[in-house]
Amino acid sequence: MMHSSPMTHIEEASSLSPEFETPARTILLIEDEPVTRASMGGRLTRLGYRVLEAENGLVGLDVARRVRPDLLIVDWMMPEMDGPTFCEAVRRDPLLKSSQILLMTAHDTPAQIAEGLARGADDFLSKAASKQEIIARVQAGLRTSRLVRELETAGAQLASSMRLLQVKQVEMEADLQSAATFVHSLLPPQGNPVRGIAMAWEYQPSLLLGGDLFGVMAIDANNLGLYILDASGHGVAAALRSAAVMTFLRADNILQLFGSYDPAQVLFEANRRFPLSAEGEYFTLWVGHLHLPTGSLSYASAGHSGTLLSSAESPSRWLTHASFPLGFDPSAQYTGERVSLKPADRLFLLSDGIYEVSSPTGDVWGRARFQAVVDAGKRTSLSATIASCYSAARDWQQAQHFPDDAAVVGIELIGRLEETCHG
Repeated sequence: MMHSSPMTHIEEASSLSPEFETPARTILLIEDEPVTRASMGGRLTRLGYRVLEAENGLVGLDVARRVRPDLLIVDWMMPEMDGPTFCEAVRRDPLLKSSQILLMTAHDTPAQIAEGLARGADDFLSKAASKQEIIARVQAGLRTSRLVRELETAGAQLASSMRLLQVKQVEMEADLQSAATFVHSLLPPQGNPVRGIAMAWEYQPSLLLGGDLFGVMAIDANNLGLYILDASGHGVAAALRSAAVMTFLRADNILQLFGSYDPAQVLFEANRRFPLSAEGEYFTLWVGHLHLPTGSLSYASAGHSGTLLSSAESPSRWLTHASFPLGFDPSAQYTGERVSLKPADRLFLLSDGIYEVSSPTGDVWGRARFQAVVDAGKRTSLSATIASCYSAARDWQQAQHFPDDAAVVGIELIGRLEETCHG
């Protein structure tokens, strides 16, 4: 039980030195002998502490659970529950287990001290101790208690922050997944974008959101626009910037601006509209325009590594030339080139993330090995050839995940062009 003696009130002694002039701390004194309890309680009260009393361990345990005092001073020998048993009960209690316990004893032998520490006491106080020793041990216990409470508060705040962070992370992942779904919806559907053209692709962004994107779109019944866009960064920022470029590259937007899907003109305008970011991020871009009746492919590149033309009748070759990426030189001019495609020819648009993977020894897989896989797959389906490229790249790096966005788009001309366009 809790006594309503004067010792339960805070008393400030006028003779206290500045080191004691601190906010009152609560001490629970558990002692069965009334005279000793009154003497010790009065001394602690005069030092400026709030003192609560209990006559045995059972009562003290109930008070401690309700008040959670800063320091417990517990007598060893008591009825109902002695001091060491009280210490064990406190250490088992989740609410009290970090409490500081000062165990009082009249017999502070080494064996008794060892037993008390083993059963949960933090320090000892002899009943014959001097006033100075009592003050020193109480202050030490209260300092430790304050540090422990501060750690508990910090731990609780950290746990709360972690829970909040986990909630935010779930929300962010959901937002990223929605954004990834949106970006994925911008990519062309697999199959046949127009009559006479087969298309397949595979895309493995290094993160949930990728910045290396592509497009294959019918301008009209006789013309096909295509591009491959490679962002220098990764993640959300790169994906959002790439989505903006994709919006610009839409066939209806380009036709409204220029009246035709001219690759060199498209690059010139893209270079003007998309300068280097504040962080120095930029794009490389390859743009093509395929005239279906004749198989004439015009193309231009802004710093892109190019596309690979695979022909059934001749060795494959890269369609690219040296040029500035977008944003480096606002006045840069881009030169268009032209090549003729025949039925059964394949065009592979790719980002450099597919071939710039390194082996465990640091050797880069490279464009030549990518080209060799494409050449070996001339008699397999378009999708199977692309799958072989990814499989070979993963085998080379001995990992499933690509460190950079990896995109490969395959376009194949099927049948006779004049027939498919006019038939």
